[in-house]
Order: sequence, then C-alpha cells, then structure tokens
Amino acid sequence: MKTAISIPDKLFRAADRYAKSHGFTRSKLYAKAVAQFLEQHPSGLITRQLDEIYSSEPAKLDETLSTMQLSSIEKEKW
Repeated sequence: MKTAISIPDKLFRAADRYAKSHGFTRSKLYAKAVAQFLEQHPSGLITRQLDEIYSSEPAKLDETLSTMQLSSIEKEKW
C-alpha cells in the first residue's frame, strides 16, 4: 500500500542514510519501524494490565476508612 507522511527534514535525511547504509529501501525501514512500534505498544496493554491487577482487589470501600474520612469533613449548615 502506498501512503504519504510528513516528517521533519532532518529525520527524513537520517532515515534515508540509515536505509542506504543497511541496504534496504526507505519503505522497508518505515515498515520495520512501524511494526516494531506496534509490537512494543500494543493497543489496550495498559488497560488490560490494570484490569488484571485490580480484578483481585475488593471493589467495596473499607468501612473504617470511609467513616474516618466522613468524620473529618466539617459539617455545613444548609
């Protein structure tokens, strides 16, 4: 698939030099870079990890802590 992207000139030149010095095309370099990025940053990874951690935690508030927090709030007259 062909696509067009905009990147800073300095980055383009560095990528071009790197691709040439390693014997592959810019397209192959960009494809490899995107593939590596996606591998290292899977969609929803952090959410899944947090869900896993908190799935074993109780969902209710600690009654003692809740009572202490409520009693520390000044009572207001309405």
